[in-house]
Amino acid sequence: MTSPSTATATPRAPGATLSSSITLATVAPAGNRRASPFDAAKPQARTSATILIGFSATVTSFASAGNSPLLWMRFHSAPVIRLADAKPVHLGHVARADGAWRLYIFADQNDPADPDSLARNLCEFLASSASPVTRFTPVSAEPDSVIDVRAIFQQNHRDLAIDTMPSVLLPRKGKFSLIDYEKVFCADPDADDIFGLRGVNRETGCMLVVRPDQYVSHILPLHDHQALVNFFARILIDAN
Repeated sequence: MTSPSTATATPRAPGATLSSSITLATVAPAGNRRASPFDAAKPQARTSATILIGFSATVTSFASAGNSPLLWMRFHSAPVIRLADAKPVHLGHVARADGAWRLYIFADQNDPADPDSLARNLCEFLASSASPVTRFTPVSAEPDSVIDVRAIFQQNHRDLAIDTMPSVLLPRKGKFSLIDYEKVFCADPDADDIFGLRGVNRETGCMLVVRPDQYVSHILPLHDHQALVNFFARILIDAN
């Protein structure tokens, strides 16, 4: 039996920044082990992958040890505030076991209403015809049934208005097309700040793709829309 993939990083001297590149161990061909439906989402050969795009290159990054999850590791929860009702919740606990992929948008520092906001530009792309959400979700299905998009903003929840959020974060669902207001979150000022806790670069933000089994599958910068499309195109089937 082949051992699971592991990630190694260059030892870090005190005060030095963490390397932005890690080496992913070789994944055995499917013929040597039981095939997995997630094989398409894993590297098939030894490769060096830069996964800190959009993250601060510090020891408290997603690619570091400790409380921050590595790529291919289980998504670690953290406290946040749900914008719609100011309710403190744990981000990792809001996802249901419904078979959907999760796309977590860790927003850049710009106001989400600002045209320069990378998070807003990404959300507008996700609502377009070129979006993987549109491409892989059947017309008759709920808009979040295949790719569930959620966003976490740096601003205090008192400084943002839920009705100004992009449409992809306010999907209409069910028989009566009611708006789902539970897709938008803010950092919790009374708990460990999720951006600091996970080492997210506050200036650029990032997006995190999490598999249905809650394992981190990809990390991308907010502006790399095509890379997101390419990633899902290797895994999902066109709906239309």
